[in-house]
Amino acid sequence: MEKTLLQLDQLSKHYGKLKAVDQLSISIKKGNIYGLLGPNGSGKSTTLGMILNVINPTSGSFQWYEGTHTTHQALKKIGAIIERPNFYPYMTALQNLTLICKIKQCSTENIQEKLELVGLWDRRHSKFKTYSLGMKQRLAIAAALVNNPELLILDEPTNGLDPEGIHQIRKLIFKIAEGGTTILLASHLLDEVEKVCNQVIVLKNGVKFYQGPVDAISQTFGFFELSSKNLLKLKAFLKDIPQIQSIREEKGSLIVSLNAEMEAEELSLKLAAANIFVTHMVKKMPSLEDQFLTLTQS
Repeated sequence: MEKTLLQLDQLSKHYGKLKAVDQLSISIKKGNIYGLLGPNGSGKSTTLGMILNVINPTSGSFQWYEGTHTTHQALKKIGAIIERPNFYPYMTALQNLTLICKIKQCSTENIQEKLELVGLWDRRHSKFKTYSLGMKQRLAIAAALVNNPELLILDEPTNGLDPEGIHQIRKLIFKIAEGGTTILLASHLLDEVEKVCNQVIVLKNGVKFYQGPVDAISQTFGFFELSSKNLLKLKAFLKDIPQIQSIREEKGSLIVSLNAEMEAEELSLKLAAANIFVTHMVKKMPSLEDQFLTLTQS
């Protein structure tokens, strides 16, 4: 059975009438990469601030390690980056990480391994101010890992990075997860969560809409995109097929949603038997973006 590292129970944070986080209950279990997904202002950073003891909750509670650790004890076993990397500009990477080990009261023996992991060992004697934004972000990840945390918390880790920097951070997240570290990644980027995470928690206006596997965010059988010279005849025929849930017209094509499994070959045979010919047919699965919008539309 998966070990529960963190449990939130009806956690809320109100600023006057604004409910930044509203009765949020989530569970973070060992061995997963979680995406805390939502648009800006959805309560992601406030949630992270509460579990890291930076923000006081209005109501509700959370517990680490099934209640066996206080937050103070638990924070020694996690790593977190919730703001822009903040190091001494005139100190080298090595000097900065040595100082962080002193602050965290952990051994300096992991510094080389972590700098190698993030691809910065060769630049260990370079001053922080000479680093690119992507390098700064990777150094911040190394700093968060020096105490070998069980859980790594990242708030918008690819913000402001160029495509190469984003690619490097994503590769790095996979590497860290392969090493056995659980990851909680807050992001407003659907694409990032889809590519990196295996579990997703969807937030909007501080409210949880979904928690579960990324690929099961919405149980769906997909949809067909169909075009024909006679759309009316095509539409009339499709209405009688039991696997078809809904049909809508969009830019001269029909978008045909399914409520049961159906392959393109099966539909082609039905259409051919009815003497209906299509000029375009493709079966698609909705993207995480489509599913996210369906989940959170008010």
